Amino acid sequence: MTVQIGDTLPDIQLQKVGNDIEPVASASLFAGNKMVLFAVPGAFTPTCSERHLPGFVEHFDAFRARGIDIACLSVNDPFVMQAWAQSQQVPAELLMLADGNGEFTKALGLELDATAYGMGLRAKRFALYAEDGVVRQLWVEAPGEFKVSSAEYVLAQLS
Repeated sequence: MTVQIGDTLPDIQLQKVGNDIEPVASASLFAGNKMVLFAVPGAFTPTCSERHLPGFVEHFDAFRARGIDIACLSVNDPFVMQAWAQSQQVPAELLMLADGNGEFTKALGLELDATAYGMGLRAKRFALYAEDGVVRQLWVEAPGEFKVSSAEYVLAQLS
């Protein structure tokens, strides 16, 4: 079942990527915070690298001015996420999260079967806004689209 507004996010271990890679319980990331979590089907893929992540990097300060943290999630290994963050000049405060086995993504019910493209299990393209680990808003893209999970769209919805 797909996560719904009002649901508490699952507590599953992810890999937090920065200069170092460290395991982190998802519940601890969201506890006591206002956060936008956006997910991409894959690091270094065209839309993800040219529009999705860059939009959140560009508007990072606008979210932070509202007291909202930002996290990017992908079903990739942490080393790929680390290299992608470096190549995209992601601010250290924008959390990059690797869901290597897709456990968090599956628990949300937002997995994408990309085996036909040789990519295995991935995350659907989505964004959600959570307060203290509870989903307050959720935007899931239709297959092949990039509209409702963009930084610009999410910012407008949070106004």
